[in-house]
Amino acid sequence: MAQRLALNAVASDDIQALVLAGGLGTRLRSVVSDRPKVLASIDGTPFLAYLLRQIVGAGVRRAVICVGYMGSAIEETFGPCFDNILGLTYSYEREALGTAGALRLALPLIDSETVLVMNGDTYVATDFAAFVRWHGECGWPGSMAMARVPDAARFGTVDADPDGRVTALHEKRGEATPDWVNAGLYMLGRGLIETIPAGRAVSIEREMLPAWIDQGFGGWRTDATFLDIGTPESLAGAAAFLGGLDS
Repeated sequence: MAQRLALNAVASDDIQALVLAGGLGTRLRSVVSDRPKVLASIDGTPFLAYLLRQIVGAGVRRAVICVGYMGSAIEETFGPCFDNILGLTYSYEREALGTAGALRLALPLIDSETVLVMNGDTYVATDFAAFVRWHGECGWPGSMAMARVPDAARFGTVDADPDGRVTALHEKRGEATPDWVNAGLYMLGRGLIETIPAGRAVSIEREMLPAWIDQGFGGWRTDATFLDIGTPESLAGAAAFLGGLDS
């Protein structure tokens, strides 16, 4: 039976962030061939820097970056600290472990009870601190941000009750209609991360989320712009949007 935890405030400075940045970026090779996709240049700024700025803006001061393909290039670019505020550590995949497998591998580097987890190839123009507060107030073991997109054909979609409990996940339907999608931004209790099988490839989206929603999982709705850089076309769109943030 789905149960909520006792309500506890979650302070941003008490949590760590974790960025999943180990993807191969195969579909981007035609335009980003010499670096991992999180280092794709957006008006001269690595895409990952925009995500790290969001983490800093939420008041989080420690982050783990899960790296794989060309991971050393990411560490060489950012080093041990971002903007002299956000301390960075790196978890290296020696083989592809998937989104959940990479998260499980990084568990020894996590010392907070709650973790702000984000995909390294998506950007949600929303208030991370508000998401952190919502998660703490609702008391779910884990939560995801849900973004409404005008064309959900390339994404899996999410159903949730009015009170924010996720009720169903749907695979990509290929339908170019508006819908709520998983924005790749999560608040996860350490206990959930410990349920991920260790030592093998595991997917958050396909394997862990279906199990977690049976335990009670929150869905925080945001109407903020949701971008991904998974294809050359979407990368170009991200450049048009993010480039304006520095102007």
